[in-house]
Amino acid sequence: MQFKHPEILYFLFLLIIPILVHLFQLRKFKKEFFTNVKFLRELSIQTRKSSKIKKYLLLATRLLLLAALIVAFAQPFFKAKDRINATNELYIVLDNSFSMQAKGKKGELLKRAVQDILEHTPESTNFSLITCSDNFWNTDIKSIKKELQDLKYSANPFQLDNLLAKIKAHKSAFNKDIVVITDGVGLQPNQLKGSKDDESLYFVFPEAEQTNNISIDSVYINQTLDKFYEIGIKLKAFGDDFEDTPIALYNQNKLIAKTLVNFKTTSQTIHFTIPKQDFHGYVSITDKGLEYDNTYYFSISKPQKSNVISIGDADKANFLSKIYTADEFNYANFPLNGLDYNRIEKQDAIVLNEVKEIPQALQTTLKSFVEKGGNLVVIPSKDISVSALNGFLSQFGAIQFKQYNESQKIISKINFNHPLYCTVFEKKVDNFQYPTVNGSFDLSSTAPLVLSYNDQSPFLTSVQKGIASVYVFAAPLNKMNGNFQNSPLIVPTFYNMAQSKQKSGVNAIIIGSNHPFIVETTLSKDEIVTVKNDKLGVKEDFIPVQQMLDNKVKLSFNDSPSEAGNFSVYNNKQKVENISFDYDRTESNVTQPNTDAANDFKEMSSIEQVYNSLYLDRTDNQIWKWFVFLSLIFIALEVLIQKFVK
Repeated sequence: MQFKHPEILYFLFLLIIPILVHLFQLRKFKKEFFTNVKFLRELSIQTRKSSKIKKYLLLATRLLLLAALIVAFAQPFFKAKDRINATNELYIVLDNSFSMQAKGKKGELLKRAVQDILEHTPESTNFSLITCSDNFWNTDIKSIKKELQDLKYSANPFQLDNLLAKIKAHKSAFNKDIVVITDGVGLQPNQLKGSKDDESLYFVFPEAEQTNNISIDSVYINQTLDKFYEIGIKLKAFGDDFEDTPIALYNQNKLIAKTLVNFKTTSQTIHFTIPKQDFHGYVSITDKGLEYDNTYYFSISKPQKSNVISIGDADKANFLSKIYTADEFNYANFPLNGLDYNRIEKQDAIVLNEVKEIPQALQTTLKSFVEKGGNLVVIPSKDISVSALNGFLSQFGAIQFKQYNESQKIISKINFNHPLYCTVFEKKVDNFQYPTVNGSFDLSSTAPLVLSYNDQSPFLTSVQKGIASVYVFAAPLNKMNGNFQNSPLIVPTFYNMAQSKQKSGVNAIIIGSNHPFIVETTLSKDEIVTVKNDKLGVKEDFIPVQQMLDNKVKLSFNDSPSEAGNFSVYNNKQKVENISFDYDRTESNVTQPNTDAANDFKEMSSIEQVYNSLYLDRTDNQIWKWFVFLSLIFIALEVLIQKFVK
């Protein structure tokens, strides 16, 4: 036991006063003689004994009363077992990612967590609140009550290491108590690697009761017909025992098609046929799980002819003219010495077809072309300078040519998951009639392989540069060097290489992915483009990061917009292009929260238990009230002694 004011204990010396009063009686007794006192002798002795006991009892109660009062004013207490951390600053990390939409015993996990914080956080407590989307530093519960009640779900997935890094970067002279409230979805042990020695990290894991969930994973063009698109809608189911789920397709909020999905497996793909024209809408489902992944917004632009040129000898480009037909492409071939460099910027794809040299001016122009979103296909010449070619390719990635080998090789490996082929084959083919080449360069590349030889060395590889792709072959494709031109692979390979994703694909950007987007529009010096959502009841517009590229503008969106939906790009008041944004689907699987990642730290059942634990462990046990209570008891005892003891 310790005392807050130990100097008051010196007043215990005052206890000698009642002792002196009781031991030295100043009043003297006077003897009175009566005539017949013989019969009172026994009564007199008994009365004197009773009086003596009463005096000792009164002395004891008064001594104890005075001692109790003195000790009470000295304020005794028992020291808290965790008193050293009593001055710690409190930080609450609240997971407001979409997985917290899951329903627990008392409703959605996030709403229940917010309510618990509002109910159990003392008004006098100063703390900081960090969420996936907002930060509230050095505040109290009254100041952020409205913000907490209006807290929305964040498009950013829960990444605890990033949030802890924010807290650690917040400089303070005090130690920190960090309370993490999360369902555990997306939590990984490596996110806590830097916090292993932090004993003041607490976890509260609200538990979801409804873990079944169906998510719209993606939308893509499965095949292009004469007047229609067949789009594929990929859905994923997490959990088990699913009922038939309705799915509907809308264009400009107008219902186009509707059907039911039966989940015999955890992944299903539904196909719809839509007219080959502008599409600006969404597909939606209805399930009992999370809501955020039930709608997928996407846009498809009306088909436009892709502009393609090949650079090289005309006789080696005959196969390209058969692929890039006039109904879908504006195609032309130019010899190197007859190339108009001004045409390059207007193309969607350029094929560098077996040129023996690449002038420096052309290298610079092609680099700019790729940066602006154009696709580049490089078919090497047997006679090209390897060092010059490597110098050119080094601008795009780690692709390096080595020596040329005059040996026949079979092209036998197809990357079916590569974007060039993901919609070409319905299933993996094992008995394909594989083409051969008579000679090729050894190619060193860290980029994904598209086609490979039977010895696993690359025949075709690709490098992604923003929305553009650079495709590099390891061998010449002329008929003297092999039969690749006669292979069934030739058409889908070069057809898809020349297709601009924005002109021929689905525009659906994941919020926060920093995926660049290029629009064809001309801006004056002080003009900018804006992105607007004109959906009924929701109006959000923002100015993206933009870079002028001649007659194009490259847009970067960072974490904008805040909500998914169908948007449009405007140059002043003129609509330039439709674009759609969707939430990341990483939070869709709530069946297996990884709460084991926090096994090395303290786990609490609720935020109330956290506060109670911190209060009990770090608050001194004040016992002066007990001594005041004892003082009252001694006063009552004295009254009783005075009244009943004779």
